[in-house]
Amino acid sequence: LMEVVGEFPMDCPLHDSLLKVHYKGMLLDEPKSVFYDTQIDNVGEPLEFCSGEGLVPEGFEMCVRLMLPGEKSIVTCPPDFAYDKFPRPANVPEGAHVLWEIELLGFEVPKDWTGLTFKEIMEEADKIKNTGNRLFKEGKLELAKAKYEKLLREYNHVHPQDDEEGKIFANSRSSLHLNVAACYRKMGEYRKSIEACNKVLDANPVHVKALYRRGMSYMLGGDFDDAKNDFEKMVTIDKSSEPDATAALVKLKQKEQEIEKKARKQFKGLFDKKPGEIFEVGVESKNGGDTAGSGEAVTSRDRDGSGKSSPLSSESDHVFDEERPGLIDRIWPSARRIFSSLGLNRCTIL
Repeated sequence: LMEVVGEFPMDCPLHDSLLKVHYKGMLLDEPKSVFYDTQIDNVGEPLEFCSGEGLVPEGFEMCVRLMLPGEKSIVTCPPDFAYDKFPRPANVPEGAHVLWEIELLGFEVPKDWTGLTFKEIMEEADKIKNTGNRLFKEGKLELAKAKYEKLLREYNHVHPQDDEEGKIFANSRSSLHLNVAACYRKMGEYRKSIEACNKVLDANPVHVKALYRRGMSYMLGGDFDDAKNDFEKMVTIDKSSEPDATAALVKLKQKEQEIEKKARKQFKGLFDKKPGEIFEVGVESKNGGDTAGSGEAVTSRDRDGSGKSSPLSSESDHVFDEERPGLIDRIWPSARRIFSSLGLNRCTIL
């Protein structure tokens, strides 16, 4: 029987480490239904895994990080932290609550970079980065981002000795920032993705890949003008990026059209069916004719779809009933705000 070593929590494997454990897994409602036992199913050898790499269920790893070497724990775990979001053993049904008996035999902390040559540091960094790339491909975005960000923190203590090392180091750091940006974009956090790209562009304003990834985040976040600027700038910097930039601009145009179509659908019924005329409900003009609502110039798409704008109304063209404002008069300020929030700079009349 092993003796528990150390003090909680200082001597626990809180940080990413190589862990060695024996464990037995059972269904919580059926204590005798053992679905895995390292002593039997792993020929008596302990399970070895690196924490922070998504190699065991989340609940399992959370528990082991808070154990001391030699300690045994009994852990009950709900399905979300057990096998519903992790490859399930054949004899573990979906939605199962599990019970693990875990013994932490020991752990090894990652290699300290102190005393390593620059080349050795970059080799260690590549291993961690490759692990992050694998996690990204598996859709484990938080874990992947944590790997990249850990490396970036470690890079604060790395000091290249010459221009060649400086170039290698700068490229590696830029790549990590862009990987963080890709994680944030996949997670739907477009503003944070843009900030990560800016860290690259602040140091190198003509970094084509950073412009591309920032442009994609601008586009997904609805900042179409900024996205267009980034995609167009790519081509001026590197002609070979033109296919990617062109494809991105096509996608950008599709996004704009989707937003415009959504806006048209949302405001259907507020406008007259005839192009260029605003339909006003229940209000007659003082001269017996129809009124056109607001005194602002409103743009309209030509029948041929050319998209050219033309003024449809002005204060001198129409008479307004100031005592009884029409529907458009009342809702136009709100409508303008909604169109602006949808990414449109003007109202397009159907």
